[in-house]
Amino acid sequence: MRTALQWIRSILFNIVMYVSMIALALAFTPLVLVDPKWAPVWMRLFARWTRFILRWIAGLKTEVRGEVPTGAALIASKHQSFLDSILLFSVLPAPRFIMKKQLAWIPLMGWMAIKAGFIPVDRGKRGVAIKRMMADVEKGRATPGQLIIYPQGTRVAPDRHLPYKMGTAALYAQLEQDCYPVAANVGVFWPRHGIYRRPGTAVIEFLPPIPPGHTAATFMVELEGAIETASNRLIAEARAD
Repeated sequence: MRTALQWIRSILFNIVMYVSMIALALAFTPLVLVDPKWAPVWMRLFARWTRFILRWIAGLKTEVRGEVPTGAALIASKHQSFLDSILLFSVLPAPRFIMKKQLAWIPLMGWMAIKAGFIPVDRGKRGVAIKRMMADVEKGRATPGQLIIYPQGTRVAPDRHLPYKMGTAALYAQLEQDCYPVAANVGVFWPRHGIYRRPGTAVIEFLPPIPPGHTAATFMVELEGAIETASNRLIAEARAD
């Protein structure tokens, strides 16, 4: 009975979330046409609204731990589901995501993402993607913000492991900024696929920054070690509840 009720709550949450996404995007479109600065405003509003309805409809609380960077920085985040993106966007003051190129073609949403400063790359051509990514980042230096990349390149379930890609090290070397690793356990509650939302507390955690100056190899070892160790701790914490 309890599981059936949670399925109903999960379905209701998803309906409300996607209807809200479309409604907010339509409402903000005229403003974005006048000034692109409104694009990240609607995304942040949607992210915070989603956290609210996720708790009150589906019974899933969210928590952000650690020091949230406010200046220019590179964010290298664990990516388990749409929820970690929502949490990042709800707290970072000027986030810009590295996103796969196909997402730019989503009607209205893709256009909004580009206006918000997201950087699309073609993951199917690794070398070209990294060069394009670095060129686009260079063009955006005049607008300080937090550049977000998923080092594994895709959503990874809590019990799976995929290698970390060197594109993150290339950005780290070029930007010469602090890199904040971000751990997560959100996949325990909001899976990569499916609509069921498990009640509990989903967490992302900003870890101590890695300062600039490391070699690519040293940086990647430190980054992966920090994210995986902290994520495993958060996952164990979630499953112990």
